[in-house]
This record gives sequence, C-alpha cells and structure tokens, in this order.
Amino acid sequence: MKEVIFASGNKGKISEVIKIFGGSEFKIISLYDLGYVPDIIEDGETFEDNAKIKAEFIFKKYGKPVIADDSGLVVEQLNGEPGVYSARYAGENCTYDDNNKKLLKALEGFKEPHIAKFVCCAVYLDQSSYICEMGEVDGSIISDIRGNHGFGYDPIFLPEGFDKTLAEIDIDLKNSISHRARAFNKLRSRLVK
Repeated sequence: MKEVIFASGNKGKISEVIKIFGGSEFKIISLYDLGYVPDIIEDGETFEDNAKIKAEFIFKKYGKPVIADDSGLVVEQLNGEPGVYSARYAGENCTYDDNNKKLLKALEGFKEPHIAKFVCCAVYLDQSSYICEMGEVDGSIISDIRGNHGFGYDPIFLPEGFDKTLAEIDIDLKNSISHRARAFNKLRSRLVK
C-alpha cells in the first residue's frame, strides 16, 4: 500500500475521498490520523491556488505524497460568489448553517431558478510530480433546507436532473455525481495503475 496524506480537516470530505480510493493501492491517511490538523491560510485567488497551498504545506512538513482539494459553490446571480470563500462565506468560524442562511438571504432579490455549480480542484503532489484535476456539478439553489446527509451547502443544492438535494441522496450516489467525486475520480484514474 502506498500511503498518501489527504490535506484536509473536513471529516465529510475525508470519508468521501477514502471511499473513492477504496480498492486501490493507495491508503489515504488523514491529518487526524497524524494528530495534526493545522489551520492553513488559504489566500489563493482560485480553487487550484488553494488546493496547491494545502498540498505544499503538508508535503513540506511530512515529505510524503499528498492529495488536497479546494472546492466551493459558484452562484451565477451572485457573480460567482461565494466561490473560494465558500467555507467562510458568513465570516471566520461560521457554521454551515450560517453560510446557508447568508446565501439564501443574498438570493432573496433574485428570481428563481438560482443557477449554481459546485466546483472542485483536486491535486496530487509528491517529490517529482504535480497533478491537477477539476470536477463540477451543475444545479440550482433552493430556498428550503432539506436532508441530513452531506455537509456545507448540500442541503440547499439541487443537482441538475434530480428532485433531491445533495443532502437527501445516498452517499454512494452522491460520491458518483458530486464535484469532488468527479475531480478525485479523475485524479484516481491518473494515479492508479
């Protein structure tokens, strides 16, 4: 097994990515497994910038292969917001609920549908290579919060072609259609021989 550190402190993301890499020669090690979950300053202008910042930070500390991602919600009517600020849209130390409420408030003056997409940039970094893959899922923002699965904006995001939010659908189905799944599956296909 080849150990790869996943540079994330988000337990929801960690469980998704462990499932995606299941059955491969890669064993995903979380920062929790290492007993070290730093607060890495993500001050990049793009999702790739932030993913690379995280990967480089953890690679410098451990010298082992690293995967990292940055993802967020891009809402058409809000000129791409919250974008790279998705996790802290409602301010530092905000909750998922705070972010959802702020987003719904920002959309109050706009007509439905609220066209949006989730975007994920997944990167792999080791001493000799850097690989970057993108994944997206199109959909819309709904005004009622639905579902107990998932995290972040999942309870208000309706993927295109579905009548359930990402927080209402089964985790295995979500893993097959989500932006993160698409980015990490592309990354997995480039890494797994």
